[in-house]
Amino acid sequence: MKPAVLEARQTSEEHAMRKKIIHAVSESTPTWESLETLVRQNAQDFIQRILEEEVNELLGRGRYERAKPVDCPQGSRNGHGKPRKLTMSSGTITVRRPRVRNLEQRFESRILPLFKRRTEEVGNLIPELYAHGLAQGDFDLALRGLLGDGAPLSASTVARLKEKWQADKETWDQRDLSGLEVVYLWVDGVYVKAGLEKLKSCVFVAVAGLRDGSKVVVALSSGHRESKASWSDFLRDLKKRGMNCPRVIIGDGNLGIWGAATSVFPEADEQRCWNHRIVNAVDKLPKKLQPTGRELLKRIPYAKSLDEAVGLKKAFQTWCAENDQKDAAKVLDEDWERMVTFYRYPKEHWRHLRTSNVVESPFAALRLRTDAAKRFKKVDNAIAVIWKTLLIVEQRFRRLNAPDLLDQVFQGARYEDGVMVEEPKSEKRDAA
Repeated sequence: MKPAVLEARQTSEEHAMRKKIIHAVSESTPTWESLETLVRQNAQDFIQRILEEEVNELLGRGRYERAKPVDCPQGSRNGHGKPRKLTMSSGTITVRRPRVRNLEQRFESRILPLFKRRTEEVGNLIPELYAHGLAQGDFDLALRGLLGDGAPLSASTVARLKEKWQADKETWDQRDLSGLEVVYLWVDGVYVKAGLEKLKSCVFVAVAGLRDGSKVVVALSSGHRESKASWSDFLRDLKKRGMNCPRVIIGDGNLGIWGAATSVFPEADEQRCWNHRIVNAVDKLPKKLQPTGRELLKRIPYAKSLDEAVGLKKAFQTWCAENDQKDAAKVLDEDWERMVTFYRYPKEHWRHLRTSNVVESPFAALRLRTDAAKRFKKVDNAIAVIWKTLLIVEQRFRRLNAPDLLDQVFQGARYEDGVMVEEPKSEKRDAA
């Protein structure tokens, strides 16, 4: 055979072999489109191997190994149960639980307990979706898109989860609070209208700022209105469960709050929300004067000292007199002492103490859900969802500024215009 023909044949054979190799590699290598399937399959295989290893550890021997009469416990493998779906945040997989017989106690997996069909992370996903406005009827379609067609999360599943939330909340309502070191306490009332209820129900909320700078929801309950009696019951329950008296209670202008605070926590200072007060004053002005009036009012709580705040208050009242707006001027005289309490605390904390935004901000999104609460046939259902959603939101609460100063405030340090004028009691004792 001529050298040229031989070389051509070899080149042709090499080309054919190269095509076969490339084809084989392309079939065994995952593509971008198959990546999700590959990840879920590997996760499924991994969890199945863990389940098998649990049985090996329990019996003290691998599969097909004979039992040693002394060292190994009694019991033997008995195949596998029916395939069952397990939904994780990465998708839905199928596993088979190993069965074991001839044991004194029933074998139960540590990673896959009986009757569990979803991980805790997936359970937490539901209140997250509620917080972002997804209606209950949309859950089935949305979650199947996220977690796979096998996801066991229909609307009926969501309804059962809400029943469990109600039971969990009852336990949460009774927990001991004596381990908390509360420095600041924000309280507010949010009204909820449910589909079958004629009257709105008020949701009482309390968020505590702790000595370490963190913020936690300490109580959430429902009532018919924000009366002194309702608020007293709410605060008295906190005290009964061991919560210490906060240094400052921050709330809106509702008289029920302050009447209850004075009777239940008489030693606590009281700070009224400036956002509510500014709205009250602006509402007394005609529309054409409201923009100017709002700008004058907003300067007051941001004054650098109490004397400066008093001067800005007088400037606003003078402006009101010049424009014949006596009613708006009088608003600032009402409860003025409660409006400027924050000046007796560190200036680093003023931004937290001026308003009840600590409660208002997380409830801004929740109000959108509860205002459209026709999905809730009863207020109790709405309360359970609000509670669970609020605990999810709590994980993203912003820490308080200057946590080292919180320790001083907790121990009784005194401040004027944001500057400490008297050291904490414990430090004075140490110095003595």
